[in-house]
Amino acid sequence: MSAKVTGGRKSGSGWGVAVLGGGAWGTALALAMLRAGHDVRLYARDTETVAAIARGENPRYLPGIRIAPGIAATSDMAAALDGADCVLAVTPAQSLRAVLAEARNHVPQGAPLVLCAKGIERDTGALLSAIVAESLPGNPVAALSGPSFASDVASGLPTAVVVAAREGDLAAELAARFSAENLRCYSSADLIGVEIGGALKNVFAIAAGAVTGAGLGASAQAAMVTRGFVELRRIGAAFGARPETLMGLSGLGDLLLTCSSSQSRNFAYGLALGQGKPLAGLPLAEGVPTAGIAARIAAERRIEAPIISAVAAILDGKVTIGQAVTALMTRPLKTETDI
Repeated sequence: MSAKVTGGRKSGSGWGVAVLGGGAWGTALALAMLRAGHDVRLYARDTETVAAIARGENPRYLPGIRIAPGIAATSDMAAALDGADCVLAVTPAQSLRAVLAEARNHVPQGAPLVLCAKGIERDTGALLSAIVAESLPGNPVAALSGPSFASDVASGLPTAVVVAAREGDLAAELAARFSAENLRCYSSADLIGVEIGGALKNVFAIAAGAVTGAGLGASAQAAMVTRGFVELRRIGAAFGARPETLMGLSGLGDLLLTCSSSQSRNFAYGLALGQGKPLAGLPLAEGVPTAGIAARIAAERRIEAPIISAVAAILDGKVTIGQAVTALMTRPLKTETDI
């Protein structure tokens, strides 16, 4: 173990799980893995975060939540990954490629890499699983997603998520190993569907927040979320996602949660946008970079996605929220079930 590792490994229980990312979600998942009986190492670039976790807190990202002892926090990537049986990548989608480049020489061959961030790479349009396949071809890729706030998971409140991998047996094993009291993990072999649902719901959460912030009413918000789900299904189908996946935890479930609470960073960003408040300094909202690339993908594939396109245009400063709403409300009429 490196001298930079703070904390200690438990002996003889569970897997060795490396968590890459010391933010709110990374810390929450580290606690969840600890409760599931695993030996947890958490990598954070920020040495102050490492020191704080060693003291039993992460006030920058999870204020007021006590962190149980047993998580070995470190700012040394090699130490965090040494001997890991499984790696949870809990870094923002747009920085995943850089983090994997740094981790490449330290991730044990064959250890599953579980994606715990949600998004589409802005520059390439690649799904995150494709980045892993390119960066770590010797490691199977999976994803953990679903309606879950970091504070709820960190506090041990009842939460259900889905763990997906192309190999159903791997997904089932990961789901079984991650499940613990108050964290129920379902498995899925539809990795692409889980990724699409997780990425696009962030864009619709921004839209929901903007509608709320602009005072357009609960009816408008409900319509936007419902029609947003139609767009999610269209794009998911184009990528080969299974309809039942999009109706599940990682699709509709996550959409409902993030479009209804200011605990969601994306909803909070949209809320500030709708209220005309300054956006600088707000917590990272993955839906911001995802909106532009999702709109581009929809246009290139000729997928009708007016809400996604409107969010991208608003974020680019091309239209106001009022102009976007007017454009959406005056589109040609059609049957509701025209997918």
